[in-house]
Amino acid sequence: MNASGYSERVESGALTLEQLCSAVESLLFVAGRPLAKAELRRILGVTATCLDEALAALSAACQSRGVRVQQTAEEAQMVTAPENARFIAALLGWPASVRLTAAALETLAVVAYRQPVTRGQIESIRGVNSDRALASLVAHGLVEEVGRAPTAGRPALFATTLAFLEQFGLPDLGALPDLPALVSLAETASEEVNGAAEGRRARVAGDGKAS
Repeated sequence: MNASGYSERVESGALTLEQLCSAVESLLFVAGRPLAKAELRRILGVTATCLDEALAALSAACQSRGVRVQQTAEEAQMVTAPENARFIAALLGWPASVRLTAAALETLAVVAYRQPVTRGQIESIRGVNSDRALASLVAHGLVEEVGRAPTAGRPALFATTLAFLEQFGLPDLGALPDLPALVSLAETASEEVNGAAEGRRARVAGDGKAS
């Protein structure tokens, strides 16, 4: 890993980029679950900028390996490579796939590209009632309620989860494909979402339990 772009060292004895990447990898591996970035910064004694650079470097280093780093704005985790899902499923005795309907995939596309989004906004875009599709996505752990909109009635806001990134093999939301229309995701994505019925892939720490 090239440390030339490594930003801030708060003291002369601070970790190098390589050392910080190694420490982050160990923590994510042992945790076996998503870790809050705030917790990582506290444990490692680094700034948000340093941690983000380390996560980016670690993610790049893992591209040719059997594990991947996935992150949202607040959390990071280590997961198995999506191309190895069938082998993980065979080891753990999971079903080979979980089938989502076209309506669920279309709803998932709206949430992914417009998040955080309310149920009403989803239905305005799709033009149909989305209760069942949204409930299915929540049940599979791909979508979750993340708060309330500051509008009349305080409707629930929905967003995708880390499990969504896992199932579609994305390192973060910035890797979402640049589609000409939201509905294109339903047309191009497979209806078979690899993984367990809960929509979780194996964590590398290895007990195969959903977080």
